[in-house]
Amino acid sequence: MSDSLWHGFADMGAVQRDGAFVVSRGEGAYIWDDAGTRYLDATAGLWFTNVGHGRTEIADAVAKQLSTVAHFSNFGDFAPETTVALADKLAEIAPVPGSKIFFTSGGSDSVDTAAKLARRYWNEVGKPAKRIVVGRQKAYHGMHVAGTALAGIPVNREGYGELMPDARTVEWDNAKSLLELIEREGADSIAAFFAEPIIGAGGIYLPPEGYLSEVREICREHDILFVVDEVVTGFGRIGGSWFASSRFDLQPDMVTTAKGLTSGYVPMGAVFIAPRVAEPFFAGGVWWRHGYTYGGHAGAAAAALANLEIIERENLLAESARLERSLHEHLAPLADHPRVQEVRSGLGAVAAVQLADPAEALPFVRTLREHGISGRAAGVGAMQFSPSFVMTDEQVAEMAAGVRAALG
Repeated sequence: MSDSLWHGFADMGAVQRDGAFVVSRGEGAYIWDDAGTRYLDATAGLWFTNVGHGRTEIADAVAKQLSTVAHFSNFGDFAPETTVALADKLAEIAPVPGSKIFFTSGGSDSVDTAAKLARRYWNEVGKPAKRIVVGRQKAYHGMHVAGTALAGIPVNREGYGELMPDARTVEWDNAKSLLELIEREGADSIAAFFAEPIIGAGGIYLPPEGYLSEVREICREHDILFVVDEVVTGFGRIGGSWFASSRFDLQPDMVTTAKGLTSGYVPMGAVFIAPRVAEPFFAGGVWWRHGYTYGGHAGAAAAALANLEIIERENLLAESARLERSLHEHLAPLADHPRVQEVRSGLGAVAAVQLADPAEALPFVRTLREHGISGRAAGVGAMQFSPSFVMTDEQVAEMAAGVRAALG
């Protein structure tokens, strides 16, 4: 075990004491540890390996690109050819026609980009007082300053002091809570409202019926930008559609994405920006002084194009819809177990098994491994399930059986 690696989201004393779980290889819905033991990957890495592990087609595409030109900045008027091709492809599948694509290095970058752009947009249209950005309880929006401040997970903000004074939080499942905030703060001071269609890392909470369309209408009525965080749900995870924004016809002003864009083969993110928001910056004479060295990386763009090709060729959007049904069918019955409080499933290729005692969550991850399943905890005491779209119904049943065995 390495004494040098500092793991993210970890008690390093516990990792040093108990050892790390080292992954050596993956194929399809399986991974192997450094001792050669095989596990079903219940989480697709960290929500991202949508097309499954071991896709040499993506690796070959990246290698070919790197041997041609690895990357070149897209600042100013520069742009790698492959990055241009990817932007055009993403514009074709964008939830809002005519969207512009701004590339980032990952989901946290995408959220910070959207937060900055929301403020800058209002400045450009003569409403500079609109600066407040609003998130929801339980929500997760990455770990940059804006995303950490926006998110509704207080423990992730502990010990930093005030990260961003113009961030607010409303109830995750009550649209009236957003209305009440608007009444208190004034619509003329609020720049944007951020919402995950399905709350992911906060515990996998599905939106109440009609909630997403209701908050969208509230934002429209009060001239507040509606930002949909699809870092988790984008590129098929929602089940049957490229995006939740398309499935629910949300017509967002911006969409933040990452993970499934490349299926995690290379780090990359993107913000989809609707024409309304992009227009002041494309009219001429305006500089937006923002960008990332590796935003739109040519090698990552090659990976994304190959990944999207696989999703289309193998009809993996339909497979994700199948998983939506299969996960619900096989995991929902676990709600009857005395150690389980509830199961949240039935929307998208995601599910959560909420343990009755949240303190059991981290030890339960290790117990799952003893039954051949690589899983992780999410939220407060929930087990996350977000498999690759290539996982079969038989493998879902195997996964559910392993969870039941681990529960005892």
